[in-house]
Amino acid sequence: MPAIPLSRAGPANPCVLLTGGTGFLGQHLARELVMAGARVRALSRRDASDAPLRALGVEPVRGDLDDADSLGRALEGVSAIFHAAADTNTWTPGNAAQTRTNVEGLRALLARASSAGVETVVHTSSVSAYSHLVHETLREDLPQLGGRSWINYERTKYEAEQLVRQSGLGWLIFQPAHILGPGDTQNWSRLIRLVDAGKLTGVPPGAGAFADVREVAKAEVRGWRAGLRGQAFLLGGQHASFLELLTIVGRQLDKPVPRRAMPAPMLKAYARLVYWGSLVTRRKPQITPEAAVFTCKDLRVDSSKAIQVLGYRETELEALVADTIAWLRAEGLASRGETPEDRVKPTGGPG
Repeated sequence: MPAIPLSRAGPANPCVLLTGGTGFLGQHLARELVMAGARVRALSRRDASDAPLRALGVEPVRGDLDDADSLGRALEGVSAIFHAAADTNTWTPGNAAQTRTNVEGLRALLARASSAGVETVVHTSSVSAYSHLVHETLREDLPQLGGRSWINYERTKYEAEQLVRQSGLGWLIFQPAHILGPGDTQNWSRLIRLVDAGKLTGVPPGAGAFADVREVAKAEVRGWRAGLRGQAFLLGGQHASFLELLTIVGRQLDKPVPRRAMPAPMLKAYARLVYWGSLVTRRKPQITPEAAVFTCKDLRVDSSKAIQVLGYRETELEALVADTIAWLRAEGLASRGETPEDRVKPTGGPG
């Protein structure tokens, strides 16, 4: 099937409700939706979130997934929901709150959407709905094992997908792999900043597929505007080990990185040790047993359906890292580094 043209189908100036609008992916979805001509509302839980949303051309509306009445008000006149809000917790004490957000909050949103006459929900899920228990390259026709996982994040992403599929609304589900790109302050950019600060002490032994956040947002909006419904799309990217990723980061930052990855048994044992300590201190550790599973896994993702149907693009990792570092530097979150002008600047001497 050929890729769908960006200009195809869809009502003029539809009203869309966006959840997670101040998040990493949510900000890019907001921009793409505005560029597509949508009138975008975004749930905002506090005053501090309002200004960043308005700067994106979005109308902030006070609401919370825990407050069904606020959801009802936010959904008035809305024809579609883009649901990008999620709790990515990987620490057992946070599981109950995670389930409230990822499952019960979505359940409330879908119930209100149905009664409000919303036609479509575009749901950002995750490759985690398939679970680490699947060891082959992910494709949309593989069975999802997230419901069997001991990791709460995987279970909640699986359960959330089931709610969307059974909602009675028109739906689209997107399952991104590791998302990287400009605007990232909490995800993979944390490792980039550790390299920049010279504080990266070890590299996990796993590997993954790295999706460009900008292309993820474009694919989601393109599928919605084209009128596709009842389909799921995996969104992967260039496959690389975490050591390869951080070697690229170190080279671009001109900073040293470890030459070898940590052995998986050592990382998992250390994660269990600090987890038990965290139950005493009540402070989330730097690595948890759940996170150790993710960072020891070799995740491979087949994006061919999204490429063929949606024109999805997998950005070369070198370029994706470079764009991410450039954004971090522009925001003052990474050191400036040496520029071409610096390299030709005189350093002293006569004249």
